[in-house]
Amino acid sequence: MKTQQIVLASRPKGTPTLANFRTETIDLSELKKGELLLKPNFYSVDPYMRGRMNDAKSYAEPFQIDQAIKGGVTATVVESKSNNFKIGDVVVGMLPWAEQCVASEKGLQKIDTSTSPESYYLGVLGMTGLTAYFGLMHIGKPKKGETVVVSGAAGAVGVVVGQIAKIQGCRVIGIAGSDEKVNLLKEKFGFDEAINYKTTKNLTEHIAKLCPKGVDIYYDNVGGEISDAVIANINFNARIALCGQISLYNSTEVPVGPRIQPMLLTRSVLMQGFIVGNYSTNFPEGIKHLSEWVKDGKLKFSETIVNGFDNLPKALLGLFKGENTGKMIVKA
Repeated sequence: MKTQQIVLASRPKGTPTLANFRTETIDLSELKKGELLLKPNFYSVDPYMRGRMNDAKSYAEPFQIDQAIKGGVTATVVESKSNNFKIGDVVVGMLPWAEQCVASEKGLQKIDTSTSPESYYLGVLGMTGLTAYFGLMHIGKPKKGETVVVSGAAGAVGVVVGQIAKIQGCRVIGIAGSDEKVNLLKEKFGFDEAINYKTTKNLTEHIAKLCPKGVDIYYDNVGGEISDAVIANINFNARIALCGQISLYNSTEVPVGPRIQPMLLTRSVLMQGFIVGNYSTNFPEGIKHLSEWVKDGKLKFSETIVNGFDNLPKALLGLFKGENTGKMIVKA
């Protein structure tokens, strides 16, 4: 049986382009014991994938040239040689960008699409939601009445972070890249205030104005000048959850900014980087809370769904232009 897959054609220098990807036709192997034939339904595209396009040591292995890009995927079981999965089951796992694929049962999880939309298992009920939960709850340790600032606030992780902070009784300020996103954060997701960093002349002063008591928790998704402005307003004993640095992912030179260590030192600030896998043993705790909040209507979620397998590379590149609100998903 033949299928199409999308591979990494070349490693990008700076911002990736469509030329870094290639679609090719391959033959699928026969099923062996413990394997499944899967037809993907939804593909997740995420900022961390940019790092995997580089040939550099990181927390995840780099994508290999001429090999399929892999990411979070939900798929339907078409054929099964597994005792744990049957035809028609819907699963989630790290799978190749392919129209069909043969995969081991190991690492796959059956999901219930009767309680929540299937795509949510790539977002608020998947790694995205867990990333928001553990970064805020385990590193930020929010207390009622504290001020939380979230950068990349209209992104997949950011919208969840802000809402969890509100559930914890905090005052929440989001930073995003358009007036439309600013309005969405306040009207749909319940943020107290939101800032369009692209049209704000002095971000440091504007954050100070909106955070008269200072910033107790900063959930950092973007880095760069936005983070410089937030950290300038950081409180004594504040906590910074370092989740992403998307503003720097395509830099070809090492950017130089304010030296933040003196500020962290003199204000006794904790800044901790993390990846969601650090908390794998705690996943049941996170999923329990996220599921309850979604069910109770306390946690809303937004998706930008792009239709068509062929549009996967375009959707990934769209992340770096801010084309998504909430989770960027590609529907097969």
